[in-house]
Amino acid sequence: MAYQVDFLCVGDKSRSGDAIALRFGDFTNGRPAVIVIDGGFQQSGKDLVEHIKTHYQTDTVDLVVSTHPDADHSSGLAVLLEEMKVGRLWMHQPWNHTDDIARMFRDGRVTDASVAEGIRRSLNDVRDLEKIANRRGIPITEPFAGLAVSNSFGSFTVLGPTEKFYESLLPTFRCTPEPKDVRGTTSLMEAILRGAAAAAAKFVDESLNIEMLREPKGTHSENESSVVSLLQVGDKRVLFTSDSGPRGLAVVLETCATSAINTQTFNLVQVPHHGSRRNVGPTLLNALIGPKLNPYEFKRHAIVSACPDGAPKHPSKMVTNAFRRRGAPVSGATGTTILFNDGAPRAGWTSTVEPMPMHSAVEDYDD
Repeated sequence: MAYQVDFLCVGDKSRSGDAIALRFGDFTNGRPAVIVIDGGFQQSGKDLVEHIKTHYQTDTVDLVVSTHPDADHSSGLAVLLEEMKVGRLWMHQPWNHTDDIARMFRDGRVTDASVAEGIRRSLNDVRDLEKIANRRGIPITEPFAGLAVSNSFGSFTVLGPTEKFYESLLPTFRCTPEPKDVRGTTSLMEAILRGAAAAAAKFVDESLNIEMLREPKGTHSENESSVVSLLQVGDKRVLFTSDSGPRGLAVVLETCATSAINTQTFNLVQVPHHGSRRNVGPTLLNALIGPKLNPYEFKRHAIVSACPDGAPKHPSKMVTNAFRRRGAPVSGATGTTILFNDGAPRAGWTSTVEPMPMHSAVEDYDD
């Protein structure tokens, strides 16, 4: 049994995104299962199609996952749905859960100037995915916690959001009227959000023993609704977090606790939201990755989907330092595809990516 996970570089400057291809199963006597998680922007979708055809040597994708309605994650999936054979699509359909959003599409208000351009584009992007899937006969399932696909070699499982949590976020999606504050569903989440404060931009010193990362301010509800998923192949576990923030990840931790999943045994963890400080803090990382290690010990890998010139926000050096001091050095932001594999063929791959170092000076800013 084997697996391969490829993180394609998406965007430029601060416009990072996600475009992830993976496969797992029997690479010798059969065809491994192929899964795509998000497709970045339109060009990223074209890159994904070429990548899968070239390196996986197939025109078939068993499962496509659209994690949430942001253009830097969903736009490229339209290209993939049109140009490849796709077995199924997992995506949330907010218009099936709230009359407000459904009405926007029925009467055309999704194009109204009162809806911000970026949100309008993102909503139309995911609605287009639904239309393409329906036209091509690709079944759609909404990905809530517990949904899974598997073969005799491994499984791919949704850890969050739950349907209840997802529906609690919809009133605060930025396209809905009169948003209400729906934060506060778990004691862990409250602990994560407590004490967040803005700070003036400046440089501060850090080390393995000195951590300046504060509890996160949190991110908008569309990000918090992101699909968080787990690939398990044998004793290997890979966690995909998309743009989930402190509220969404608190729900994931609850799911893991009730399912007896030890998060601190993950082999590879995706850094949420391209390394933004809004999504993680010390309390959350202690629960998700483990406590700070002294002396330092390498325990697992972390990967950040961020373009090479996305700093200082994507990724924040405070965040990559925080992962490293917990035994999970971060790789990424190189402008090339990042490959992680265990037992899978590596034909055509000739280089490795070194983890980011511990930064001694980090920019402290309000993002």
